[in-house]
Amino acid sequence: MPLVVRPIPGSDRVDAISPYSYPGARVEGGPVDPAAAGLGSSGLVSVFVRDRLGEPTAFTGPTDRSVVLVSDPGSPRKSRMSDRQQIRKNEAAGYELSSCHGPEVTDRMLAGFLSVYTETMRVVDAADRYFFGADYFRTLLASPLTWLLTIAGPNGDCAAAALLARSDGFIHYYLSGTADAHRRRAPSKNLIVAATGFAEELALPLNLGGGVKPGDGLEEFKRGFANTELPYRTHELVCDGSAYAELSAGIEDDGFFPLYRRP
Repeated sequence: MPLVVRPIPGSDRVDAISPYSYPGARVEGGPVDPAAAGLGSSGLVSVFVRDRLGEPTAFTGPTDRSVVLVSDPGSPRKSRMSDRQQIRKNEAAGYELSSCHGPEVTDRMLAGFLSVYTETMRVVDAADRYFFGADYFRTLLASPLTWLLTIAGPNGDCAAAALLARSDGFIHYYLSGTADAHRRRAPSKNLIVAATGFAEELALPLNLGGGVKPGDGLEEFKRGFANTELPYRTHELVCDGSAYAELSAGIEDDGFFPLYRRP
């Protein structure tokens, strides 16, 4: 189970969290009882663990957080008539798809992706931690398990782009963006359909992710392309009960974990 160990602000103690996304614990022989995991002697106050997608839960007593929307190549594709119509209109207007293996992505391609991704993060008022730079994406695209899909507008500019990654038996629709100038035409719909076809060629399910919050507009949009869903589960493990209580004293418990890190 990979963990990121972090100092707890205002304390000399540490806690841990699994890396963001889906690389949680891998288990054999069924879920582990947290009480038998030996975490009490780890020196950690708490551990927050995200389960692996589509695999058995790591520990007993998981928390169902939300759902992850998936396009499974073993089932018929799903799409809304309105989305299909928009995709055809975009194609007729001259929007064109291209794909490139990650290590072969040129600086010009990367610049196009970075531009539309950054514009999209500004539109959705994303937190600062989501504004990745060119060095991050170049490092990621060096992996042979990544691809960049791009939709060029009628004038050849980057209208939308998506970065795909293969991991743990899935093609992950990892990060994407749409240029402000093309947002009204929703070329992201063309991207998702292209990514679905790409995943089908590899006989792998396409992970579209979920919304920011369960049932929000982003989740509803993705449901238009997903033909199945998987549970997104987490585990909230208290390793040192006394320290946890001390650090959380006076903080209203609204379900955030760990409570002492509540924003």
